[in-house]
Amino acid sequence: MLYRKDRKGEEISQLGFGCMRFQRKGSGIDYAEAEKEIMYAIENGVNYFDTAYLYPGSEECLGKVLENNKCRDKVKIATKLPQYLVKKKEQIDSFFEEELSRLKTDHIDYYLMHMITDINDWERLKSFGIEEWIEKKKASGQIINLGFSFHGSSEMFIKVLEAYDWDFCQIQYNYLDEYSQAGRIGLDAAYEKGIPVIIMEPLRGGKLVNLPGEAIDLMKDEFTPASLGLKWLWNQPGVTVILSGMNSMDMVKENIETASSSPVGCMSDKDTELVAKVKDIVKANEKVGCTGCRYCMPCPKGVDIPGTFYYYNLVPIQGKHSTRVEYAQNIGLRKEPCFASQCIKCGACEKHCPQALPIREKLAEADKALRPWPYKVGLAVVRKVLKKN
Repeated sequence: MLYRKDRKGEEISQLGFGCMRFQRKGSGIDYAEAEKEIMYAIENGVNYFDTAYLYPGSEECLGKVLENNKCRDKVKIATKLPQYLVKKKEQIDSFFEEELSRLKTDHIDYYLMHMITDINDWERLKSFGIEEWIEKKKASGQIINLGFSFHGSSEMFIKVLEAYDWDFCQIQYNYLDEYSQAGRIGLDAAYEKGIPVIIMEPLRGGKLVNLPGEAIDLMKDEFTPASLGLKWLWNQPGVTVILSGMNSMDMVKENIETASSSPVGCMSDKDTELVAKVKDIVKANEKVGCTGCRYCMPCPKGVDIPGTFYYYNLVPIQGKHSTRVEYAQNIGLRKEPCFASQCIKCGACEKHCPQALPIREKLAEADKALRPWPYKVGLAVVRKVLKKN
């Protein structure tokens, strides 16, 4: 494993384990599988683990694994204050103490103000006395490093970056989003200030792994889709840690192998040209820029928004019929219906979407593409038969 340094000079693995997408089993996390993957990662040098208050079961799972295997001292935990839920000062301590309990620890190594989109988010927290609260937590050793995760414009990112003496920050950044959100402008601004940058959505929620065939053909035997996206990031000195939402042992192993051979400057000019060509192909095929982060969920009417968009984006990659069949099997035949047609256009989802997607409009498009009338009729018949049985 290769390491980069935080602001205090501490070494952190350049591959971080994103704990948002653990495998599910029934209604919860598959603990046994998560434990295997986490422990393999730790044994192979990964020491940065990222979770959040609102990732269902994630903090509890990570805390349980670290306690059961007596390895809390081998890792650095990053978790987040759900600042958008804070309505009064007392809630800040309440959320923090609950997170310590879930994680079975007495301190958080990297604590973030979660999902800052505007300088007003920070100003609102300041009105609750957040700066004094942070000072006390740092003095007590309960918080080691303080940062923020960001979804918003590069202009607003700069304002937030300059509003406090941050220890680190976290942005969405990948070769498809190089100039959206904080983007390269934000990355460079943080680097100039000596502030470490943690990268989320490095593979766009899997979109940069499930590439069109013509893009994969360009890679020949030199890269996998995942390694190309990750190396493009590690090639840059402003990147400190890349978070990967790993949820299979194969994924953990591949990413660790890639991380262990990707120092700054690991890509040639030819490799960079390859990324540009792949990017053009992806852009030409993309239906909707959903990363699968699930901040839009739950939908009050039960629509599976990320699931719908996932299959909508698969249409140009694997064809209409096979995608529609797969959508029917995995989305259409669930016990509780979750079709896009259930959308009442309330707009609640769009208020929380980090990508500022026109979700309501795109859901209508996706439903039309995934459930043309013959498939809609067929699904209705199959659902009725299954319900009787």
